Order: sequence, then structure tokens, then C-alpha cells
Amino acid sequence: MTILSNILRCRVINSVKSLILNENIILIARRRLGGSHGSFDYDLAVLGGGSGGLACAKEAVNHGAKVAVLDYVTPSPHGTKWGLGGTCVNVGCIPKKLMHQAAILGESIHEAVSYGWKVPQLDAVKIDWAALTESVQNHIKSVNWVTRVDLRDKKIDYINGLGAFKDPHTIVATMKNGSKKELTARYVVIAVGGRPHYPEIPGAVEHCITSDDIFSLGHPPGKTLVVGAGYIGLECAGFLNSLGYRATVLVRSVPLRGFDQQMARIITAEMEERGVKFHHRCIPLSVEKLESGQLKATWLNTETNEHGEDVYDTVLMATGRYALTKDLNLEAAGVTCVSEDGKIVAATEQTNVPHVFAVGDVLKGRPELTPVAIHAGRLLARRVFASGTQHMDYENVATTVFTPLEYGCVGLSEEAALQRYGADDIEVYHAYYKPTEFFIPQRNIKNCYLKAVTRRAAPQLVLGLHFVGPVAGEVIQGFAAAVKCGLTMEQLMNTVGIHPTVAEEFTRLNITKRSGRDPNPASCCS
Repeated sequence: MTILSNILRCRVINSVKSLILNENIILIARRRLGGSHGSFDYDLAVLGGGSGGLACAKEAVNHGAKVAVLDYVTPSPHGTKWGLGGTCVNVGCIPKKLMHQAAILGESIHEAVSYGWKVPQLDAVKIDWAALTESVQNHIKSVNWVTRVDLRDKKIDYINGLGAFKDPHTIVATMKNGSKKELTARYVVIAVGGRPHYPEIPGAVEHCITSDDIFSLGHPPGKTLVVGAGYIGLECAGFLNSLGYRATVLVRSVPLRGFDQQMARIITAEMEERGVKFHHRCIPLSVEKLESGQLKATWLNTETNEHGEDVYDTVLMATGRYALTKDLNLEAAGVTCVSEDGKIVAATEQTNVPHVFAVGDVLKGRPELTPVAIHAGRLLARRVFASGTQHMDYENVATTVFTPLEYGCVGLSEEAALQRYGADDIEVYHAYYKPTEFFIPQRNIKNCYLKAVTRRAAPQLVLGLHFVGPVAGEVIQGFAAAVKCGLTMEQLMNTVGIHPTVAEEFTRLNITKRSGRDPNPASCCS
């Protein structure tokens, strides 16, 4: 009996010791993370409530961290402001895609007649700008609300204040009423994104709007001048023109800088054929408000040195974006890895201060894309709070420009491939194609084009895929995974396509630019 009692007693003691040991391990871990038992208010403070910051915050909470998210939107010069969710939700990807869809639907109404639909008073079909913007804003507000509820459910503290560093671990939030709120965090993630840049010309700030304003503009934009030919400028000009508002674009140097330039020329040619006017090699000089309320814009052609001017109802500046790092007081945190344009230089999202990180559009030389910020934010949280080792791979990231005829791409442009490998080591397969759905309404099809940029030597590794045509984003997303897995031209040629789809065209590529053969198909099944 004594032996049995001793055995039971030892087991109880060992169980208690095990429980104490486990509890100590948990306590030590919490202290190391700066949790409620540590010396910091939070394990993680995220500056910025956009896609990257929110993704990082949610992933950190999943691994036991205590997190605060600080987010505050300074109104645009025209007073536009919005809720939680960042650029993508409020003034970027989401409203842009909705306006793009509105434009496509308008075109479809006219094409429906060719398919046999009876559309009464077709000439009277036009967009109701107020109804469109109301629908878009209602959707955005619903996303804002869901985002706030999600933070609450995940026990993430949301602070609607403009955060800045007081010292390396202390953040001061300036609230809407001017009051201050201090908090400390073991780790800090900078995810403040950026805002549109205004050129330094008379009348720009006073009279011009940006992409921050267009999606909630309180009146129809009318005849519009878009200054800038990056993807934001071309997308805005594209949907405005398709909605019935005459659009003109000032192009300083080349359209879609950084993208494949052959594809960029195809995009602008398609837009011109749809009625968008382009003034190439032109820079804005001034914008003047007339007594009529309209805006007189003047510009200079840098090639001919000639001046131009015209009167518009709206002038939209799309001349680039700048990172919102100026007001963060980074010096107080010791963060010095900042470029001249305010962006943070951090190869693995970690700044020169070990506990301060950055994700999203504030990073120098990284794709300014929502999915990039989201994935980078999640991986960062796993490395910091769950012993993760995976880093964000910024190569072969797919994207789409939502111009009237969409452009999707992944990997290297033809120019970049030639520069990296040389002309003798590069093969380019290309083709024009005819979407089946374009035949009956007799839509212009000469700008539907795609190409694959590959290594020349077998098995011809695919370096880049480029596609202009309907639903380009949906097409390129699937092929992006294949490129990520090391797709070769041999594999692509041996893939059986789905007929008749536009995505199928990639599996039918067989003509190279080097051959000089005609890339136009003889028939839909050739």
C-alpha cells in the first residue's frame, strides 16, 4: 500500500511540475512577445488600415499576439475622405473595377441588339452618374463596416488616429478631435500606403481632382482631361470615355511605363479607336477656372515646343503617388532607410531598426498591388510570431490593367527579357486572335493580341506572358501559377485548351517573331 501511495504521489507531483513548467513556458513566451505580461501595451502596432496592414494584424492575432491598428485618412484637397480598408477598398481596386464593369455593361446593351435582344430607345441609353456613384459608395461602406466588425471579432484594437513615432517603441496617435493617445508595442509595422501626387503648376491643387475623388464625385465629370498615362490614368480615362464622358489623356513620356511597351501601344491604339484623345510628349502648365465654372488647361509639347490648351469640365491628375511616411516621425524610431521619394528601403520588409517593419506601397521597388501587400503582411506576421521562415517572393507577380480592352501580364516584359538575357537567347511567340463573342456584333478585333516571352533554348522556360483582350485578369491569374512553377513553352504547347475561350489562345501559340510569319489566325480553329 505504501509503495502504491508513493507511486501515485510521484505521479501527482510530476503532473504538477509539468503544469508549472508549461505555464512558465507560456509566461516566458508572452514576455518575449511583449504581451499582457510584458512591458509593452501591444505585441504589434500596425500603422495603416489598408490591405497589407490588416492582413498582417489578423495573421499576428491568429498566433496569439495582442495587436492594435491605427488608421486615419486625411481628407483630399477637395474634402474626400473614407473609412477603414485603405486605398484598394475605398479609392482603388474595388471602385475602379465596379466603374469598369459599368462601362462594359453599357457596351453590352448595344451589342445585345445584334444578338436579337429588343432594346427600346437604344439611342437614349446613358449612365446615371449619381446612381452609379451611390451604388459604388454603398458597397464601399459595407466593406468598411465588415472590416471594422472583423477587427472587433478578432480582438484587434482599432484606433482611428494618425500615428507617429515618439521613440522606437512608442506610438502617439492624434485623434480626430486633436487629443493624443500613446501606446507602446514590441513590434511596429508601417503600412500607411500612399496618396496621389499633384504636379507643381498653377491651379493643380485648387481645381483638379485625383483618383481619391473620382469615385464619389458629386456631379457628372463631363468632358475630362486626364493628366498622366500610367495604369491609373488610362483606367480612369477608359471607363469615363466608355460611360459617355469625352476623355483626353496627356502623356508625358510613354504610356504604362514599366509595362511591356508593345502591349502599351496596343492599349492606347484601342482607346484611341474608342474615342479617347491622346496628346503625346506633353506636360501640363496650368489649370485655370473660368467664369463658366469650366477649367482651361494648358500644356507644352516637349518635342515641338508648341503650346496647347482646351476647356474641360473636369481635370484629373494621375501623375504618380507618394508614400505617406513624412508624418510618421521616423527619425524618433531611428528608421533611416528612406529614399528621396519617402519610400522605405527594406529587402525583407525589415528596416534598419530590427523591430520595425514595412509592407505594401511604402516599400521601395516593390509592386504596388493589394495582393502583394496582403501576402507579404501575412508572411511577415508568421516570421515574427510563429517562427516562420518564408519570405515574400516579389518575382513573377501577375497584374491587370483594367482599360476598356484589358491587359494582363505576369513575368518579364519583352524589353526586360532582352536586356537581361540578350536577343540571341530570347524567343517571343505571339498571335492575334478573334474572340468568338465579338463576331456577331462585328466588334473591332484587331487589337486582341498575346505573346509569350521565353528562353530560346529548349525546353524554353517562359519568362513572361502578356495578354490583351476580354477578361484578361481572369485569364492571366491561372497562367501566373504555371509561370511560378517554371512553365516551359513545351508544356504550354502540350496543354489542351478549352474551346472556344480566349484563355485557350495561350495554348495555341506557335509563331515566333523571329520567323517573320503572319501572327493572324486563318480561322477560329487554326
